[in-house]
Amino acid sequence: MKNLLLVFVTASVVACGGSEAPRNVSSDPFCQRVIPAVDAWLADARIAHPTPDDDRYGGTVVVGTNGEIADGMNAAVAADYNATQHHQFVNLMTLIDFDDEYEPRGYLAESWEFAEDMTSVTFRIRQDVFWHDGEQTDAHDVAFTYLAVTNPETAFPNAAFWSHYVPGEAGVEVLDDFTVRIRMRPHSMPLDPFRTVGILPEHLLGDVPPSELKQHPFGSQCPVGNGPFVFYTHTAQDRWVFEANPAFPEELGGRPFVNRYVYRAIPEQTTLLAELLTGGIDVYVQPTPEQAQNVLDAEQLDLRRFVGRSYMYVGWNARLPKLSDPRVRTALGMGVDRQSLVDGTLGGYGRIANSGVPPFHFAFDADLESPVSYDPAGARALLEEAGWVDRDGDGVRENAAGEPLEIVLKYNPHHLRQAIAEVMQAQLSEVGVAITPQSVEFTTLIDQIASTRRDFEGVVMGWNAEFRLDDTDLFRSDRIDQPYAFSGTQNPTLDRLIDALSTAVDEDVSRALWVEYQRAIMEEQPYTYFYFRDRLVGVNRRLQGVEMDVRGEWTTVKDWYIDPASP
Repeated sequence: MKNLLLVFVTASVVACGGSEAPRNVSSDPFCQRVIPAVDAWLADARIAHPTPDDDRYGGTVVVGTNGEIADGMNAAVAADYNATQHHQFVNLMTLIDFDDEYEPRGYLAESWEFAEDMTSVTFRIRQDVFWHDGEQTDAHDVAFTYLAVTNPETAFPNAAFWSHYVPGEAGVEVLDDFTVRIRMRPHSMPLDPFRTVGILPEHLLGDVPPSELKQHPFGSQCPVGNGPFVFYTHTAQDRWVFEANPAFPEELGGRPFVNRYVYRAIPEQTTLLAELLTGGIDVYVQPTPEQAQNVLDAEQLDLRRFVGRSYMYVGWNARLPKLSDPRVRTALGMGVDRQSLVDGTLGGYGRIANSGVPPFHFAFDADLESPVSYDPAGARALLEEAGWVDRDGDGVRENAAGEPLEIVLKYNPHHLRQAIAEVMQAQLSEVGVAITPQSVEFTTLIDQIASTRRDFEGVVMGWNAEFRLDDTDLFRSDRIDQPYAFSGTQNPTLDRLIDALSTAVDEDVSRALWVEYQRAIMEEQPYTYFYFRDRLVGVNRRLQGVEMDVRGEWTTVKDWYIDPASP
């Protein structure tokens, strides 16, 4: 009977939503249970909330990028930028979001109140939000999510989000079905974690052991959200398909305009550009700088450009003897012409980074003098001072034990990361360092650098900064065994400043601390910071209502619509 119900309901969804093919349903028992409930609720919701009589409603919008949504819709374990964007704006809901002036406003939470001593925040949850299987979203879901992400067994990737919150049962209290209190220590920007972390359904995941959440089929096989778009199907390494949620609250904008939203993962960027030019996709996230001109030249396309939150860097494994000396790491930075990379590989769509403070941040200082400005002669002098000399005349420096300064530089397949590795190989050979670039599949690379094995010497990576900057998980000494402590840096000055920054509320005090911190991080050089890259997006002009800024590409996805006058 269950299979007959599934076939019947899926056929209904096909008829109502204009689906081109039946849903590809996982055989996992959890999915076999929840997907029919989602289909039944969606069918009823379409009847109860008919599509408004407006030409803007209808059609399909396709977004193309060069990567999967890693860990899918499981906000308790996902770290991928595209994943968190979909948690915030597509399938799930966060308690708050930011308006276009980057000020917090209610989203799933209709209001909040801080205790006078700033030791707690109380959220009042909307009562008109439903999970896509028909269950009402409530304070119990918020409490469950908080317990999950603060439980070390879950391995929530951004543990620093919760450094100043009370973990576990003592940290969260359900006051009633729609009111929840979360306890904390006073600190700066306390609302920011609730902007980024999507709330998860307690009724579906509450019995799952925290250590098993990452492998649970909810994430990528059959997620059940409560946001403006309902999950329909996922084909790994190919596409995600979502349907409009007809019951999304009117006070939050109501039903999305488009019937269907499709996310396509297309590894080849030449293919992505071709798809954009021919109408196969409507939005191309992050075309290459070389492709930007093709987008500008196409009459039917717009190029959107905005300040990005991500920076590119090389992380050095300071646990290794040959990379443990800050003088060596500084010399590696001095031996590379970073401005030429910005000009050559980014086409000027970016700026040099000297730390992880992004250009939109109040403490960003483009004039802060860096010790790793391009200086090959200085790099040679520092390496000699650190005891690395070319003792056998082969062009590669050795230490006193005769061990050569050879470094394997890993990166996942990506044209910009490959370019950095190859430029470093060429330019650092001029100062006596042998760099060997090595391409590693992304998930394998993450396992190598984030596991306790730390199976790497140098790695080319990108990092996405949040509005509330906190390098605790990256550089604080007591986090050295945590996943994001790639470098293994242990520096008491950094520890002191990280702690001071996390509790500084006054902006002037905070700004002075950030300047001191940036100078300290430049002296330590756990990373060679390369650049902040502008976000570039190619958009077909038939797509209207598209607003993109530092909050992300999907900020207004529920308001996108296809111009009724377009072909």
